[in-house]
Amino acid sequence: MIVVACPGQGSQTPGFLSPWLDLDGARDLLAAFSDAAEVDLIRHGTESDADTIRDTRIAQPLIVAASLLAWSALEQRTPSAPAGTAGHSVGEIAALVIAGVISAHDGMNLVGIRGRAMADAAALEPTGMSAVVGGDEAAVLTRLEELALTPANFNGGGQIVAAGAPAALEALAVDAPRGARVIPLQVAGAFHTSYMAPAVERLRAAADTVEASNPKLALWTNHDGSVVISGTTAINLLVGQVASPVRWDLCMAGFADAGITGLIELAPAGTLTGLAKRGLRGIPSVAVKTPDDLDAAVELLSKDNA
Repeated sequence: MIVVACPGQGSQTPGFLSPWLDLDGARDLLAAFSDAAEVDLIRHGTESDADTIRDTRIAQPLIVAASLLAWSALEQRTPSAPAGTAGHSVGEIAALVIAGVISAHDGMNLVGIRGRAMADAAALEPTGMSAVVGGDEAAVLTRLEELALTPANFNGGGQIVAAGAPAALEALAVDAPRGARVIPLQVAGAFHTSYMAPAVERLRAAADTVEASNPKLALWTNHDGSVVISGTTAINLLVGQVASPVRWDLCMAGFADAGITGLIELAPAGTLTGLAKRGLRGIPSVAVKTPDDLDAAVELLSKDNA
């Protein structure tokens, strides 16, 4: 069973879309995605620097567009289909498109609104995020509670992302739980926490206008790692997830319980396959970073369907 995974914010790098523009139809597809998201994806994916594409308004549409472009290219190369899909944070929008819950146009429209709404919410109050790597999970969670920080991402493999006030994050770094390292993240605010409540309402208003179909593939949710069988439920969970923790650890556990035999991470790839090396030990994976990686993804899909 092959699972296609779609990465979240922070996976983008300057110029990463450049090699994809050599594919037939890629410019036209990105132009359509740009119109839907109200972001110049071609310029930002090929010319803009790291600081520019770190902007939530730009980063989120850019990442989802890249995943959908890579998915389109993969579909054109093989009749073999994956058994399921999931996305990390904003990557859930790409996963919903791949599962047939929403159209690509609606997905890009939603991610444009999501990025702007989350950026606006982050601007209301200074907040941030830090990755906590290692240490005993219970001890880490206790320390976060002491500092009034929220565990925003449970990424598996001993990594939890803490979110909240800058002073509290600094205190966490100074006095980290035993055996843990604290790594500040370059993000605009405390995503996936109550600080994002204003963004939830804006995204909900937009999502209410979107027509949803039931998933055609197994679709795991960041909410609790379960498989969602209702398109309406998938949309509702997508909206609420903006202010709720990302349970990627439970998604990977769900993959394992379902009998995963391989993982394909779509562009801009690398983060989720890295987590899978610790959370899904021994499972083959392919990170589709450029079109040169598509052949390996096709081969993995073909073996699974042989």
